[in-house]
Amino acid sequence: MEILGVSAGAQTGDFVAVLRSRNLLFPEGRLAQTGSASLSIPESTTVLSFHYRDGVIVAGDRRATMGHTVIHDRADKVIEIDRFTVMAIAGTPATAYEIARVLQHSFEYYRRSQLQPLSTDAKVRMVGKLLKENLALTLQGVGVVVPVLALVDPQGKGSPKIFFYDALGAQFEAVDFAVSGSGSPAARSVLQYLNRWSESPPARRTEEEAIILALQLLDVAAESDTATGGIDRRTRIYPQVKLVRKSGVKSIPEERLSLLLPASV
Repeated sequence: MEILGVSAGAQTGDFVAVLRSRNLLFPEGRLAQTGSASLSIPESTTVLSFHYRDGVIVAGDRRATMGHTVIHDRADKVIEIDRFTVMAIAGTPATAYEIARVLQHSFEYYRRSQLQPLSTDAKVRMVGKLLKENLALTLQGVGVVVPVLALVDPQGKGSPKIFFYDALGAQFEAVDFAVSGSGSPAARSVLQYLNRWSESPPARRTEEEAIILALQLLDVAAESDTATGGIDRRTRIYPQVKLVRKSGVKSIPEERLSLLLPASV
């Protein structure tokens, strides 16, 4: 039996690997060949979200890269879609920003036309639908977006939730945390350790403790991943941090972040 011209015995169970073996997917999504020219695509990196005592925190570094080149150190990766929804983006900014704009306009149009906000389930499915519609660019490796969504019911029903997606639009609810981007392995390892072995897991931490932990996680990711921007006090480059609580979304200003940062950073 053959799949896409590859014998079944040669299959590894990795659909993306099969596509790449048949030259149907650009290698690693880093460089796409268009005719005789090469097309380099800017990419953004580490974003994370986890539950804390009063809600959900979402944070992301500010660096955008093109291959090994840093093209921007103040990219917005934690985007407020509406007063109750935040999307953190990892992947190609051009595609991610367009998805965010579509979501912002769609949510607002529904609220004004129906005189009520869109339901939480509908918001979650809409993100997955937009990712699925982006399948062509995803398979070409030039428009991959893997977001993290944090939101709360606008009627105050239930606690804030975290959802993460794969590049094809499948959605999963995160019980404890979600991390995405090239620096995610380091941050995920720390969060897994804290959730399993720490006497003070993230879900029990106060707002201030959660913000400090988010900054520390991004700093750890930056140490092991060159595509993740760190914290630079001299140029006042700080991560973006937003909280999602029952009352809605709250942005943490850079002034407060600078005061909460450990002196060694």
